[in-house]
Order: sequence, then structure tokens, then C-alpha cells
Amino acid sequence: MIEPLARWRARVAEALRRCCARPAQTLARGRVTLGFVFGAFVLGLAKPTWTSLVWGSAVALVGEAIRVWSAGHLEKSREVTQSGPYAWTRHPLYLGSSIIAAGLALAANSAIVAAMIAIYVGTFIPAAIRAEEAHLREKFGGDYDAYASRRSVPVPRPFSLSRARANREHHTIAGVLLGLAILALKIGLSVP
Repeated sequence: MIEPLARWRARVAEALRRCCARPAQTLARGRVTLGFVFGAFVLGLAKPTWTSLVWGSAVALVGEAIRVWSAGHLEKSREVTQSGPYAWTRHPLYLGSSIIAAGLALAANSAIVAAMIAIYVGTFIPAAIRAEEAHLREKFGGDYDAYASRRSVPVPRPFSLSRARANREHHTIAGVLLGLAILALKIGLSVP
């Protein structure tokens, strides 16, 4: 009985050591799972109206358009992508995600939901950016540093829908549409 308990305690201690050694990487890895948990609370606390849903959807769709544009240029882990929106910002996918989050906060029509979304985005996106930049510096070294400091020349490349699909952007599209549909359903169910 003592042996299994000792092994379990050792595994927990090792997991905590890894978590504390790289907090940005730990937060970045958990952002999707915790996003679903946050999403459930957000949908439960939301008080959408048709007006808030229309305006929030418009904002969220702008964010998704930025993400699709970005994913259509991204060659993940193969190069330092410098075409399309990457010519203007280092993290257009996270920019798009932040705009989607703002749209969902607007659609939800709740100050508590907006605060929860702001806390989530303000915690997890910077952590993901730090983890991603560390990975890119490790993998591409000086090429990434030159890009990050704007010393490199942007490489023109046309947008590719198949590249966006390969980057699984359709998953994000489905998630955004599902969230908006649930908010619409919540409105429909609350009408007397």
C-alpha cells in the first residue's frame, strides 16, 4: 500500500515541478481544455439579446476572418511565416482569437461574462505567445529574431484555403458558430 502511494506522490511532485519550471508553457498547453470549461460558464451566465448577438457576431466574424487569412499563410513549424498578416503582426492568429473573444463577450451581453473572457484572454494568450516564441527561437534561431525585430524582408505568398484547412482552422470556425448558435438558442428559449 505504501509503495503505490509513494509512486503517486512522486508523480505529483514531478508534475508540479514541471508546471512551476515553465508556467507559460503549462498555461499555453491547458488553454484549450480550460477554454471549454470557461465556455460552459460563459454560456450559462450569458444574457444575450438579438441586438447583442448581431453586433457580437459581426465582431467575432471579423476575428475569424483574420484567423482564416492567417492560417492560409501559415506553414506551422516549417518556416518563419512572413506573408499575409504575418507581414504586419507576429501573432495574427492570437489577434483574431482576441477579436473573436471580444465579439463573444459583446454577444453574451453580460459584464460578468466580459470580465471572465478578459481574464481568460489576458492570462492565456500572453502565455501562449511566450511559449510559441520560445519554440520558434529554439527551432529557427536568428531567422525568427530577425523577423521579430522587423529586420527580415517579408516573403510574398498567396493565400491558400487548403493551407488554412491543413492548419485546422475549420475547427475554430465550427467552435465560433456553435457558440453563437447556443447564444441564439438561449435567446429563443427565453422568449415567452
